[in-house]
Amino acid sequence: MGGRGASSGRSKGTKSNPEGNVYGSQYHSLYQNGNIKFVAPNEDALEPLLETMTRGRVYVLVNKKKNGLKSIIYFDNDLKRSKRVDLDHFHEGLKPHTEHGYFNNEIDKKNGVKREATKLTLKEKKMVERVTTLWNNYLNSR
Repeated sequence: MGGRGASSGRSKGTKSNPEGNVYGSQYHSLYQNGNIKFVAPNEDALEPLLETMTRGRVYVLVNKKKNGLKSIIYFDNDLKRSKRVDLDHFHEGLKPHTEHGYFNNEIDKKNGVKREATKLTLKEKKMVERVTTLWNNYLNSR
């Protein structure tokens, strides 16, 4: 959960942070329901969630300042991010929208075409409804 070091336990170092970040040091868990975990960043500027230690995990990124839902991030069985549903901003005229792949707008390996933001599928819309209900129930129960 943060640090891009799901497999090693520590992220790759940078000039400003030569030792990297310990896994789990950049985000904290707010609430969990099954395989869906709601998380918030510990700081404003940090690395995106790209890897996890739990197969098939779904993280819901919460805007720490507004308690609003920012995005839903899906992970595959290889522990890598497979897609992200952005809920809080427009991209290519779409809000919400889905960004596919490990990185945004990457080239699809199968057909060599650049992946762009897309409209939500029916399954993604149902997930948005589900996480919104879970989050609202959580907030109302505190």
